[in-house]
Amino acid sequence: MPPLTSPYLPLVLIHGHPFDHTMWTPQIEAFSPARRVVAPDLRGYGASPSIPAITRFSDFATDIEALLDGLKVETCVLAGLSMGGQIAMDCYGRFPDRVRGLVLADTFPAADTPEAARTRDTTADRLLREGMGGYADEVLERMVAPHADAPVKAHVHRMMTATHPEGAAAALRARAQRPDYRDLLTRVTVPALVVVGADDTYTPVSDAEAMHAALPDSTLRVIEGAAHLPNLERPKEFNEILGEFLAHVG
Repeated sequence: MPPLTSPYLPLVLIHGHPFDHTMWTPQIEAFSPARRVVAPDLRGYGASPSIPAITRFSDFATDIEALLDGLKVETCVLAGLSMGGQIAMDCYGRFPDRVRGLVLADTFPAADTPEAARTRDTTADRLLREGMGGYADEVLERMVAPHADAPVKAHVHRMMTATHPEGAAAALRARAQRPDYRDLLTRVTVPALVVVGADDTYTPVSDAEAMHAALPDSTLRVIEGAAHLPNLERPKEFNEILGEFLAHVG
């Protein structure tokens, strides 16, 4: 890890569901030689401890803020993908003065509809009942494009099946109850980067375009040949885009 005297802003990476910090391996490897990169496992994921039956998004944001305090990171570039992007929005709403740049990848700001919330609760029940295996098999080729490289598919499947069902279920219930961040986006005062895979069916390009339109100072980049995880599917392209943004904000 670079020394705290690095002239560059730390980069904080928030992973999506149902993954862990290794989702960001290509970015950790690319950017950590020059700047401090912080990529935690969210509560209930990876090596983080187990959690109650439901996690609130405010809990995730509080955890991130406590981590920044513990690491003495006063300001940073905050990046999140999918659920991680929604957590990044929550973080910005709670401690905007610490965020110097915001990266929102393959995510969307709107609250769940009642139907979507019920689907998340039903999926949470299923994960607790059946475990992660069947779910991982079903969603793999929506998380990454069917033509994604075999090692990438294996990595994504491994992350999903290694996730504790209790942690995944708690986060799904939290997502079902999360607030609407659309108004918040209109009040973001720092540069923002919106990135999306061209073939993403979870958060399609239209969602990214709407976020780009709402943010006062944002750049939109669409990565061809990628679905929901362009940072893993097309790491070279993703890192080039992120690198350009980081050079702009510091």
